[in-house]
Amino acid sequence: MPHDGHDDFQTEPVRGLPESLPPGEHILWQGQPNWWALAKDALSLWWVAGYFAFLFAWRTVGGAATESWAQSATAASFFLVLGAIVCALLILVALIQAKASVYTITNRRVAMRIGAALTMTLNLPYKQVMNANLGLRKDGTGTIALEMHPEGGMTFSYLMTWPHVRPWKMAHTQPALRCINDAKEVAAILSEAAQTAVSEPVIERIPVPEMAHQPAE
Repeated sequence: MPHDGHDDFQTEPVRGLPESLPPGEHILWQGQPNWWALAKDALSLWWVAGYFAFLFAWRTVGGAATESWAQSATAASFFLVLGAIVCALLILVALIQAKASVYTITNRRVAMRIGAALTMTLNLPYKQVMNANLGLRKDGTGTIALEMHPEGGMTFSYLMTWPHVRPWKMAHTQPALRCINDAKEVAAILSEAAQTAVSEPVIERIPVPEMAHQPAE
């Protein structure tokens, strides 16, 4: 694919982040969805291909009752052409979504720059993450879904953040690092960082009023 040298996100001070990292925060891992895994897992590529293949077979068998098998298969080939177009569009969507997305794990949070047409960045502090679920595939790709604390005030729209969410969790949307490579190793990095961040004490400076001077008796 030709590249014109233009970077749509060149204004980012740090790749994948809308602003520079504050003092004391550093990046532990960055990555993007695997486009092929995204097409298969999030966009159900094989299910769609199988559906059109079924329509082709059903039309071929049904038409063979009144015409030859060759004529019936030729007439039914429309479904194969339509299915190929739909699958090509799904692959294109997966490519665009993967290219536009950047997942970042730091020692303090998970940041997700997502969205192809409407770009947004989700900042998920570890103290707001109640649980993380890993869905691992045989090829090493997988999805890490983050269950947010219900009282943390962080709610997300399933439609606005799809496909970067845990599938079918619509009532309480769970942001997800979707279809990433080496998911098991990334989950270990995330787990260690979250445990360290949560165990760190939060020290707040509280002003203490000065005691009024009392003369000695």
